[in-house]
Amino acid sequence: MRVDAVFFDLFDTLLLLENMEAYYEPCLRKMHEFLAKRGVHVPFDDFQRAYFYIRDKFYLESRESLEEPHFNVRVAQTLQKLGHNFRASDAVVVETTMSFADEFMRHVQLDKNAICVLRKLHKKYKLGLISNFGIPECGRKLLETFKLGEYFDLIVISAEVNQRKPSPKIFKNALKALGVDASKAVFVGDMVDLDVAGPQSVGMKTVLIKRKSSGKDSVARPDMVIGSLTELLKVIEDC
Repeated sequence: MRVDAVFFDLFDTLLLLENMEAYYEPCLRKMHEFLAKRGVHVPFDDFQRAYFYIRDKFYLESRESLEEPHFNVRVAQTLQKLGHNFRASDAVVVETTMSFADEFMRHVQLDKNAICVLRKLHKKYKLGLISNFGIPECGRKLLETFKLGEYFDLIVISAEVNQRKPSPKIFKNALKALGVDASKAVFVGDMVDLDVAGPQSVGMKTVLIKRKSSGKDSVARPDMVIGSLTELLKVIEDC
């Protein structure tokens, strides 16, 4: 099979994220501290409880709708649950989101092989990125910080298009934007349910990079499995 395009997931594929236990509470505390400075005073435990209630509601809804509202909506609804009348577009909400993002970025590092692999692939194929992330501004800043963005012909972050993997729509639109047939495209990611089942549903080949969080909640099976990004260079040639 001739390959014309290679698409990548972002987190735990190109960028490595500390486990949730390591980064989530510090991110919430940064939001809580910022809100206190802006005159929104609520005990941290109450804030955390309200946030997780809203977050879990979003997760449940998104599994059905495969939509991805911006993180600002989550913050606004958390504050509303606590009795504060804020909208997602209000400056205090936007700035609270960015306080979360600023802390979040401290818990991300570049896979040591990412730049070398992307540089080599970019010489031969069109490259695309499709990431599920509710703070697209943060995602793009990370791409800039780690100098990844220059290698991609297309970057899609779910909250910018209100669609999230494994929705077939997000893959179909990306393929159309690059002018590539699904049968000539490969998707590389770390989550079976998102990065294998999703692209396979539209006819793409898939490569699963095994990470500790790859999950097993899907009947989908990747076309190929790799243990590191360096293996991808040979795997793509064999597709």
